[in-house]
Amino acid sequence: MTQKIGSEQAEACRFCGGEHHFVAGYDAPPKGETNFGISPYRRSLWQCGRCGHVINLYGFDLEATLYQGPYAEATYGERMRATFAKIMALPPERSDNRQRVTRMNLFSDTMGWSGARSCLDVGSGLGVFPAAMRENGWICTALDPDPMATAMIKSLAGVEVLTGDFMIVDTPGRFDLVSFNKVLEHVREPVAMLARTKAFLTPRGAVYVELPDGEAALADAGPDREEFFVEHFDAYSAASIALLIRAAGFDTLSVERVREPSGKYTLRVFARPAVAEGI
Repeated sequence: MTQKIGSEQAEACRFCGGEHHFVAGYDAPPKGETNFGISPYRRSLWQCGRCGHVINLYGFDLEATLYQGPYAEATYGERMRATFAKIMALPPERSDNRQRVTRMNLFSDTMGWSGARSCLDVGSGLGVFPAAMRENGWICTALDPDPMATAMIKSLAGVEVLTGDFMIVDTPGRFDLVSFNKVLEHVREPVAMLARTKAFLTPRGAVYVELPDGEAALADAGPDREEFFVEHFDAYSAASIALLIRAAGFDTLSVERVREPSGKYTLRVFARPAVAEGI
């Protein structure tokens, strides 16, 4: 569906100030998107003509209609155990998660981190990433705002958990790595969330950010893809993820654009807190 839905008009790009251009409009969930029972369903997709960043505009209140219950119920529930087991059993060449952990280990080695390595995973979802990190010798803590999720993660992944809103939760300690695996596209204020990470890092610490690559997905496959599904406020570009990192007060160490085994278009960034000029 590419008709223009409603009269919404996108404001200037939050990252570069560029003008957004209409991409597609939807009056029903596209194929593959979870049906959360949103009615009436009306949203449109827009892309910045300058930096390539992509946003969803909604003809409904997303938080009120989605995040107050239906999303958690559809994502977690009792089937979480079966999904966790299925993903953990995937061979490395077919697993987004295993390849992500391999990338963490390579980064740690490149940085020369010796001794115990610690990680705080923000928005852990099913818990497959913390579980695989623990298997690879990391001391991992999973943070999620949903108590149902953290209870399941503790049981399934065997890691420490913290239940709460990352923006207000007390700092549980300092970590070598704070990871946001496909998390920041779900929040209204990604810059503020990323900026708060500095309070959680050890002196040698770094942040890992993984986000949907909307720029590549649009160019290769079009708009009816999971990178742009209803629960994503944003999908990023190589330029906008760099602007996000800078706006949050970090320096980019590396940027990768990958097509994951699952077929997802993904941007991966490692970054460290920026050093003030003259220091």
